Amino acid sequence: MFTEQKLLVAQLGARGHYAIPRILHQEKMLEHFYTDICAVKGFPKYLRLIPPQLQSKSLARLTGRVPKDIPTKLITTFSGFGFEYVQRLRQAFSRTEVTKTFLWAGKTFNQLVLKQGLRGTGIYTFNTAGLELLQAAKKKGLKGIMEQTIAPHRIEYSLLQQEQELHPGWSEPMQKDEYCQEYIDREQQEWSQADIILCGSEFVRDSIGKCGGPVKRCVVVPYGVDTKFQVAPKQTHNSPLRVLTIGSVGLRKGTPYVLEAAKRLKGKAIFRMVGPINVSAQATSILQENLELVGQVPRSQIHQHYAWADVFLLPSICEGSATVTYEALACGLPVITTPNTGSIVRDNIDGYIVPIRDVEAIVSKLELLISQPELLQQMNAQALKISELGSLTSYQTRLLQVLN
Repeated sequence: MFTEQKLLVAQLGARGHYAIPRILHQEKMLEHFYTDICAVKGFPKYLRLIPPQLQSKSLARLTGRVPKDIPTKLITTFSGFGFEYVQRLRQAFSRTEVTKTFLWAGKTFNQLVLKQGLRGTGIYTFNTAGLELLQAAKKKGLKGIMEQTIAPHRIEYSLLQQEQELHPGWSEPMQKDEYCQEYIDREQQEWSQADIILCGSEFVRDSIGKCGGPVKRCVVVPYGVDTKFQVAPKQTHNSPLRVLTIGSVGLRKGTPYVLEAAKRLKGKAIFRMVGPINVSAQATSILQENLELVGQVPRSQIHQHYAWADVFLLPSICEGSATVTYEALACGLPVITTPNTGSIVRDNIDGYIVPIRDVEAIVSKLELLISQPELLQQMNAQALKISELGSLTSYQTRLLQVLN
């Protein structure tokens, strides 16, 4: 039975909005939850007393880090380490420095957790932030579970190098990363120590295989999102098609292809991008000339952008399984995306799967939806149907079947 297992979860950051420890606690499977920083433990909890209208964007993101429905007695944070991690990242002005910081954070976090002692029947970790824990668990005979949240770094790095060659001037040239190989090696060592490697999509699993990883221990478990992202039924309107993209504005998310589609469909469609801007000033200026560039917004404001849109576009080059695609489907938005985004979208049913870097395909699908309003409505209904598969409840069922 599920209740016979007790898993210790070690998670850097707020990945998945703490879905894993919340699900495990609900099933009485959570031994303890360790994280760097959140707004319910230590001095950060007092920051929540500041009125929302007085909070900066960064403070709003911090106060939004709330592991809901998990007793605080089951949570241990390392707030000092968490703030130092943020500060180091802010001071990292090169790819080498960023990778060095990631390595430092993963190793330091693991040591902090190990000082607390491993207990329970197993541990649940995330890629590049769990090696020492997985090694210790194996020595103690505990089950080691790791989640590969994105394609392996070797694959991601190669794809981004190609993007930079295709789109010079969009970002700082990728300088030699002295810690890249160590980062890749750490990830691959984690695979060797884990009993189960959870992958959000087939793209992630297949990418592990391309790197020589243990595909037989990989299990594809698509993610899920809270149904709160549902919005009121879409109303027809006479204005141009509204196309929404949510995510970091940069090469990995396929931003150049969103821009080109916006240029070609000017007057026929309106494009809006929401998310942190990680491109050069020149590229930012060109984007602003052709589409609405909102920038990063607090999590609490995301919902209104889904409500605005008719279609969701995410032509990512490399992902794990982008949760924004699940959210879009839950809001009844047809999704145009790539295989590398790792979505649950069904091609020609509730959206379209187009090859990476294929602007022609993106434009063709959008023109189809523009010219056939009835098709847009059909896909709207299908998106709502498939969204049940992408619900948090369905994800919980899939996850527990594997963990058991």
